[in-house]
This record gives sequence, structure tokens and C-alpha cells, in this order.
Amino acid sequence: HFSCREQPIFSTRAHVFQIDPATKRNWIPASKHALTVSYFYDATRNVYRIISVGGTKAIINSTITPNMTFTKTSQKFGQWADSRANTVYGLGFASEQHLSQFAEKFQEVKEAARLAREKSQDKTELTNPALNITSHQVLPSPIISSNGPGEDKLFRSQSADVEITTEKERLKKMLSEGSVSEVQWEAEFFSLQDNNNKLVAALHEANANVDQWKKQLAAYQEETETLRQRVAELESQGAHDSSSENNKEELSQTLEELELLIKAKDEEIQMLKSQKCGQWEAEGEREETLQKLQELEARNTELERRLHLAEQTLAETLAEREKIQNEVTKVAEIMDVKIFELSEIRQGLAKLVES
Repeated sequence: HFSCREQPIFSTRAHVFQIDPATKRNWIPASKHALTVSYFYDATRNVYRIISVGGTKAIINSTITPNMTFTKTSQKFGQWADSRANTVYGLGFASEQHLSQFAEKFQEVKEAARLAREKSQDKTELTNPALNITSHQVLPSPIISSNGPGEDKLFRSQSADVEITTEKERLKKMLSEGSVSEVQWEAEFFSLQDNNNKLVAALHEANANVDQWKKQLAAYQEETETLRQRVAELESQGAHDSSSENNKEELSQTLEELELLIKAKDEEIQMLKSQKCGQWEAEGEREETLQKLQELEARNTELERRLHLAEQTLAETLAEREKIQNEVTKVAEIMDVKIFELSEIRQGLAKLVES
């Protein structure tokens, strides 16, 4: 039972273990999931305690004394012995940073407990026995455990004094009403809030990507229109433009570059398709985004069709030009023959005149 005289100082999330009383060597999990672990100050008794509630019972209820020591046994695990409870508690954290924060707080509270004991022995009335450590304390930020998506998350960080005060008042009210189950509700709230923020961020990113693809598609369409105009110019100049070979090479290069851009865009669309299941859990937004993708694909198909028509038109123009050149060559050959025959006739006439 936690009375309203106790004030929360610091809270975090961790997996709680207790030493096996039989072997004194093995750890026994105290719960299936991570629990809220908090430091509390009892102003009436002038003592500090570490408390963790699981379900309807207290998993940890450890009064901190000056002779206690918190030991880091690995990067994410720490422990301390409680002689009054005749056990050893172990805490597994989501990161090394949160273990360090808990260890630093343990040292601060231990020192405060030592000072409180000395002043109590001297029978000196304490005007402000509580630690002045809540005004600058930064609660650990929410971090997902590396064990998988099913792990519980730590509380969101709140460095502002107003937010910490609000958190203290909420915990104080919860404890005064004796509703220990609200601790689990609070953890679920932060977890859902964090998931919601991640989903919103993913949707914003997806919308930004769609806008970017719209701009790219508009650029492709503009470049295709320019290409179509150049093809029309080639068609009008096909019969008498001797420099068309350079234009053909330049046009072919432009077509190849545009095809590469279309291929890259197709790969981006496929990547978005492969990512959409993990990023968009909201059904309405996902359907809207799928519709946008379908529109992009339809526009891309139209763009490819126009490119195909442009290539076909260019091929027909080149073939027609080659046909005209062949006909001109034939006419030139015929004219050469006629000129030769006319020269022969003139020479014959000249001989007749001389005779």
C-alpha cells in the first residue's frame, strides 16, 4: 500500500528480476513484461523507497539505506541487495543510457538517505527533507527494446518543470486513490501515443514522397512534350535538312535518358509498394495512397505510349527521308545518262555540219 504522503521522484521502465532464494545464483523474472520502476520519498518517515507494481501487488518495495550499493553487471543490467526484504533485485533496461540514469539516481537517493539519517540522529528539524532533484530531472525517452516489437516502451522524456509537476500530480492522485492498476494503463497510453506519432510521421513522409513523384512526373511530361515538338520539326525538315543526322543522334540520346528516368521512377513506385504495408496501418490513408499510386502508374503508361509513338514517328520519318534520297540519287543517275546521250548527239551533229 502506498500512501499519499509519498512523492514520486523519478520513474523509468525495466524488466524486474529477483534472485532465486534456493540457489542464490539464478534470476527469476518477476513479470512477463517491463514494469514501471519509481523512486518515492516519504515525507512523514523521511525515507526513500524504490517501488514497482505488477498487477495488484508490489513487485519491488525496497527502502534505500546508506549501506546499499547498486552494481552494474552488464551494459543493460544492474542489481542491489535488500537485507530487509532478504533478497537481491535485478533490473534489465532497454539501453545503457537508462541503466546509467537509474544508477545515478540511486547514488543521489542513497546520499540523501545518509544525510537524512545523520540529521535525524542529531535531532535536527529538516525544513526541506526532500531531494531537490525533480526540477532538472529528465525522464528517460521512449526506446523500443531490441528483443522485438512486443517489448514494452519506456516513458517519453519530459524535461520541462510544468510537465514533471503534472506527472507528479497524476501519480499522487493515483496513489491516493489506491488504484495501482493505472500504472499499467499509463504505460499503455505512452506506448500507443508513441506508435501513433510514428504512424503519423510515416504517413507524412509517404505524402511528401508522392508530392515529389508528382513533380518528377510533371517534369517528365514537359520533357516529353519538348521531345514531341522536336520530332515534329524533324518531320517538317525531313526532305531538305542536311544536318538531320546530328539531330537524330541528339534525339536518340534524349530518348534514352528519358527511358532511364522512367525506369528509376518505376523502381521508386515498386519500393513504395513494398514499404506501404509496414508504414501505413491506417486503412483510409493507405487506400488513398494506393489510388495515387494507380494514377501515377496510369500517367506513366501514357508517357511510355507517347514515347513509343514518338520513336515510331521518328523511325518513319527517317525511312521516308532515306526513300527520298534514294529517289533523288536515281533521278541524278538518269540525268547523267541523258546528259551523256545529249553530248553524243551534239558531237554527231557537229560532224555532219563539217562534212
